[in-house]
Amino acid sequence: MKRAALTPWLFLAPALIATCLLVLGPVLETLWLSLHDVVLFRPQVRPFVGLANYVTALHDHTFWDGLGRSFVWVGAAVGLQFALGLTAALLLNRQFWWRPVARALVVIPWALPSVIIGLVWTWMLDFNLGIINQVGVDLGLLSGPVPWLAQPSTAMAAVILAITWQGFPFFCVTLLAGLQAIPREHYEAAAIDGAGAVRSFRYVTLPGLMPVMSTALLLRMIWVANSLDLLLVMTGGGPGTSTETLPLYAFLTAWSGANYGYGSALAVLLTLLLLAVVIFYAVRSGK
Repeated sequence: MKRAALTPWLFLAPALIATCLLVLGPVLETLWLSLHDVVLFRPQVRPFVGLANYVTALHDHTFWDGLGRSFVWVGAAVGLQFALGLTAALLLNRQFWWRPVARALVVIPWALPSVIIGLVWTWMLDFNLGIINQVGVDLGLLSGPVPWLAQPSTAMAAVILAITWQGFPFFCVTLLAGLQAIPREHYEAAAIDGAGAVRSFRYVTLPGLMPVMSTALLLRMIWVANSLDLLLVMTGGGPGTSTETLPLYAFLTAWSGANYGYGSALAVLLTLLLLAVVIFYAVRSGK
């Protein structure tokens, strides 16, 4: 009996060991670095400073500004991605002759590397050659070219637009699978009771999608909160610090500033904040 109980763990052992080495190891190293004063230019001197890096972060205005920008970044990006993805899923759930082609095309933004997407959107938003400025001026929507990525008032909106285009296929595909799992009998029963399209969506579609929606929203919030590749490619956190979110600030502090101790403390604080959000979300959603 004992041998039978140990057999599954023996099969899982290689995966568990690999997970510990690839995930738990870097996490523990980050925690260790956050408790020390580690600067690249003096690698042999790593004094233990305890919670000093965390105290410095809590008194750092850039940390709080980056945290505020992170809330804007995550809230706007995930909200727009969800709205666009739900709309696309509802359209692709209908019958039309080129639906298989449309379902294949909608995945393209999600399949492209973030660097490619960042470069494409940087070109589209370019002041001189960008197609968005050209179309906007030709249609009379803009009085002249706009430096979308070069002024603080529009830079964040520009990168949010880019990540929205990149991420909405995730919601589209996920919610489309949820829509197809809703029994058709529910819609037929609602129609018999006199429910129109709006009431069917409210009382049949949304409840049926709720488990899929909650999981997809949670996953996407975590991914967007940790993402910094598009920001690095398109703005690098600028102009100034107008698009410097907390993950990007931690990355630049550790790698560009060579201050691994303080950068690790910022990463740990970000992890704790995301963990608190996940726990709150799980409790509120009843999971």
